[in-house]
Amino acid sequence: MATPSEKLALSLEELYKLQSNGLIAIRSRDISKVHRTRLVKNGFLQEVIKGWYIPSRPDEPKGESTAWYASYWDFCAAYLNFRFGKSWCLSPEQSLLLLAENWTVPQQLLVRTSKGDNKIIQLPFNTALLNVRLSIPKKKDIETKNDLNLFSLVPALVSCSAQFFVQNPTDARSVLALIQDASQILPTLLDGGHSTIAGRLAGAFRNIGRSKIADDIVKTMQSADYDVREIDPFSSPTPILLSQRAESPYVNRMKILWHHMRQEIISNFPKPPKGIIKAKEYLKQVEEKYVTDAYHSLSIEGYRVSTELIEQVRSGNWNPENDENDKNHKNALAARGYWQAFLSVKNSIEKVLEGNNGGDVAWHDHSDWYREMWAPSVTAGILRPSDLAGYRGMPVFIRRSMHVPPSVEAVRDLMPAFFDLLKEEKEASVRVVLGHFFFVYIHPYMDGNGRLGRFVMNVMCSSGGYPWTIVPVEKRDTYMAALEEASVRQNITPFSKFIGSLIT
Repeated sequence: MATPSEKLALSLEELYKLQSNGLIAIRSRDISKVHRTRLVKNGFLQEVIKGWYIPSRPDEPKGESTAWYASYWDFCAAYLNFRFGKSWCLSPEQSLLLLAENWTVPQQLLVRTSKGDNKIIQLPFNTALLNVRLSIPKKKDIETKNDLNLFSLVPALVSCSAQFFVQNPTDARSVLALIQDASQILPTLLDGGHSTIAGRLAGAFRNIGRSKIADDIVKTMQSADYDVREIDPFSSPTPILLSQRAESPYVNRMKILWHHMRQEIISNFPKPPKGIIKAKEYLKQVEEKYVTDAYHSLSIEGYRVSTELIEQVRSGNWNPENDENDKNHKNALAARGYWQAFLSVKNSIEKVLEGNNGGDVAWHDHSDWYREMWAPSVTAGILRPSDLAGYRGMPVFIRRSMHVPPSVEAVRDLMPAFFDLLKEEKEASVRVVLGHFFFVYIHPYMDGNGRLGRFVMNVMCSSGGYPWTIVPVEKRDTYMAALEEASVRQNITPFSKFIGSLIT
């Protein structure tokens, strides 16, 4: 007779087969009741709604949201395709958010379908799906993205409400910037006789600095005898004129957010210290803070370290091969990696204090910090040497966060643009706050992004004369909540105030 562990292994094999076929949303009929019951009991599956499940991790605490947020879009795509076939489409507003590469999990997902029953389906963690019986666009006007049916760009811009531009200005500007010529949008406006919408879109294009497109829309509609009155649907001027060349919507969003957030930071952050910075004294203070910094930074990430272990690792008195406890081993490897990365960061700070541009130094050196952080794990055989090759090559999710980090392809566009913004930023306080925030927002590596984000923050601190700043583990919840508020709602104020309060 098979033991319980052998039975569980058989069930896990069945789950692995489903996942190998790309299934994230698993229906009851996809797996036998015996296997399903066993996997749910052991924490490898969790029920979303009756008859539908997603994979989960047994070591996640009860009530943990990570598995759900990580599976959200895959689940919705699978459920909607199963229930409505091809006869559904996300709302024009939600379509525009996804076309702007804003994959934040919404509180309520609005779905149009001719088969709808106008009912709300409650999903985990206060999320919901509302299907409404409304017509959907013609096949040529639907774009499929990650198995989700969306209004394509032009129909979405024509069909969205005026309120979208007020409620989601960053995303609206990002998708407007994808339009390169009025000829892309005029056929839809003319064929539909959309004079009011034409006036709104003309005003929107003029707001982002695309005056030629705005003029062409107005003049062409008027020449076809439509009464067009241009109205700017945004509630404020654009904070930055976007490039006339096509750019990744991710990059456009970051540029807009950067310029939108910077004034809030300047208003809420302590002014840089006055006086000449003495490099030798500054570096000595950095060195003196190392043990405390390492303890708090590693503890925030869930490692169990003590000041004694940190000191042992720093001094070289710890031999990993003599430690048979797996958890202690990993903790000590993390501490050793932090020490090596810290030395590399300290070297970067020295360059900044010599007069080099902080953003430029961080751009050239951040990959060194990453390699040093994980080198001990490679030496110990836990990671492969190829794991240190560069930015992540697969999706990553942040624990308990509704923010979905950018795609692998987007990271390659975002990181150079991010460091360009750091290089060009004149205000030290903005470099400190947004250097940290956007690094973890992009999440360029599979692991270690929080520690590296705090390293970026501290290199930027040195560029403005601010002292090395430690985020205490006791304030982790406040810290993570502030990052979530900035990531999901684009509200940087709590994070800028929090970091500002730590500056001493």
